[in-house]
Amino acid sequence: MTKNWLQPTLFKTVAMMLTVMLMLSACGGGESETGGPDSNNKEEQPKKLSSLTYWAPMSGQAAATMKSYNEIETYKELQRITGVAVDFQHPPQGQEAEQFSLMVSADKLPDVIEYSWNLYPGGPEKALKDGKIIDLKNLIEEHAPNLKKILDDHPDWKKQITTDDGNIIAFPFIRSVDEHRIFYGPVIRQDWLDYLKLDKPETLDDWYNVLKAFKDGDPNQNGKADEIPLYISEDNVTLSNMFIGAWGISNGFYQENGVVKYGPAQPEYKEFLAYMNKLYADGLLDKDFAVTDGKIFDAKMTGNQIGAAPLFVVGGLGKYMNLMSEKQPGFQLEGIGYPVINKGDKPLFGQRDYAVTGLGAAISSSNKNIEETIKWLDFAYGEEGNLLFNFGKEGVSYTMENGFPKYLPEVLKDPSGLPLQQSQAKHNRSNWNGPFVSDVRNSKQGIDTSAMENAKKVWAEPTGEKQLPLITPSREESSKYSSIMTDINTYKGEMYVKFIIGSESLDQFDKFVNTLESMGIAEATKIQQAALDRYNKR
Repeated sequence: MTKNWLQPTLFKTVAMMLTVMLMLSACGGGESETGGPDSNNKEEQPKKLSSLTYWAPMSGQAAATMKSYNEIETYKELQRITGVAVDFQHPPQGQEAEQFSLMVSADKLPDVIEYSWNLYPGGPEKALKDGKIIDLKNLIEEHAPNLKKILDDHPDWKKQITTDDGNIIAFPFIRSVDEHRIFYGPVIRQDWLDYLKLDKPETLDDWYNVLKAFKDGDPNQNGKADEIPLYISEDNVTLSNMFIGAWGISNGFYQENGVVKYGPAQPEYKEFLAYMNKLYADGLLDKDFAVTDGKIFDAKMTGNQIGAAPLFVVGGLGKYMNLMSEKQPGFQLEGIGYPVINKGDKPLFGQRDYAVTGLGAAISSSNKNIEETIKWLDFAYGEEGNLLFNFGKEGVSYTMENGFPKYLPEVLKDPSGLPLQQSQAKHNRSNWNGPFVSDVRNSKQGIDTSAMENAKKVWAEPTGEKQLPLITPSREESSKYSSIMTDINTYKGEMYVKFIIGSESLDQFDKFVNTLESMGIAEATKIQQAALDRYNKR
């Protein structure tokens, strides 16, 4: 009897439950058991992060020995720690900008995009407006405790990665100390100075006299007049401010007491060109300075011909010292101070990179696992991640000695003969950049000669007070600014060469400035001024 009584009751109960469930389903607005909307749509549900697609230009240091960042020990170990497999997508070298444009024009984007976002057409804010990437400001506050702490401890860094509209668009690369921001400057053949019994030049007149002695004194001692006293191109001038900084101007935009100016439009630029023209006319400047590429320069430097040039500290000064150590034991390069007009003057301009350069890893709008991706990226900014990205895997590339991560001998001197930067690239990203904070303990090992250490010290002497911070035009200004400066930079580069080699008389300098004005340099300067004013108000 009991069994017969329960059966119809049970059927009625089940029927009522099914009816209620169908009614709720028909409403279409159900909540999942965890409170999320539309829980039945599996594609909308966040899953545990197991893989990422990651677009990034590949460093030449890494590309020399590998095809993907997945081969770097950092990312092998990172996958073991986090369980996240990364599908790196690298554009062909030399085609990064073109491939970036093609990539962001697609509807489906990689989960993470690493790029110099100030180069995005219209600026980083335009990338947000275009819906290509997402704003990370609040998400970092909520889900990235490591980066949040770093930014809270360094408000100047936070200011630099924040846009004028108050957004944060990427996990940044941060150069933590000045030592990492200064890596390029004037270098001279110290052994040539010693042979000719000359002191290091300080003033512009000193430089002229030393370069003249290099030309006439056969310092390479081969009995031939084949010395090239100085090599410097316009790109070198722009990056290093060598020579031009003596006049208190740069080869681009700079500021004086908060007022933006354009160096090539200033009267002092004519004096700089006249000095360079004299060097060229007297055979002291490489006659092929406008057409020499990296391979040709390598051949001239290792051929014992070049007396002075601006170089990178590791990839230049250190590189050539190592290459020539056996070929020519007496070969000696030294970093040297920036030229000034009068002895005792303090140099104002030199090479000094920003703490934050605009490069970073942004999260695309196609990413379906935003919070988990943020946590994955944030790992690099913690203590364990810092060691991993700067030094690689403990026991494989370094050991800890009294709290100091010391590279193993086979990394510092690769058995197969790889240069130091390529050897380190097999293990970490310390020699270029990426979404992490550079560690000063790394460079102290990469710089293995007193000459390289001294170079950084002497290159740090310029005050840098006239350097602009890393400012960007607004979305509305960007297109106009880009159009103006593309034409101006082309014209300026052509005239730079003509003035120096003498095919255009410096009597035409006023005409040159008038042409810059007709091309819109005043409007471009106004845009830069507005950007500086906005930056100062952040």
